[in-house]
Amino acid sequence: MRDPMPYIMLAATLVLIIAMVLMLTRLIGGPSLYDRLLAVNSFGTKTVLFLCVFCFIIDRPDGIDIALLYALMNFIATIAVLKFFNYRALTVDLRDVADQEDGS
Repeated sequence: MRDPMPYIMLAATLVLIIAMVLMLTRLIGGPSLYDRLLAVNSFGTKTVLFLCVFCFIIDRPDGIDIALLYALMNFIATIAVLKFFNYRALTVDLRDVADQEDGS
C-alpha cells in the first residue's frame, strides 16, 4: 500500500489556497473596516498553516520557526491596527486608558 501522506498534504494545500482566495475576496469586498481586518488576520493565519504544510512537503520542518515568527508578526500587526483605529494614534498608553476607565 502506498503512503497516503503526500496526497493528504496536497489536499490540505489546495484547501488552504482556496481559503486564502476566499479571504482575499472578503478583503477586497468587505463592507466594513473590521470585516477587512478580520480577512487580513484570517489570511495571515492561513498563510502560517500553508507555510507549515509546505515545510513538511519539502521535508524541511525547521521552517516552522519562520511560520511561528510570521504568526507573531500577524498578531502584533492586528493589535496595532486595532489600537490605531480605536484611539487614532499608536502612542496612547493603554495603562492610562485603563486608569481613566476605572476612575469614571
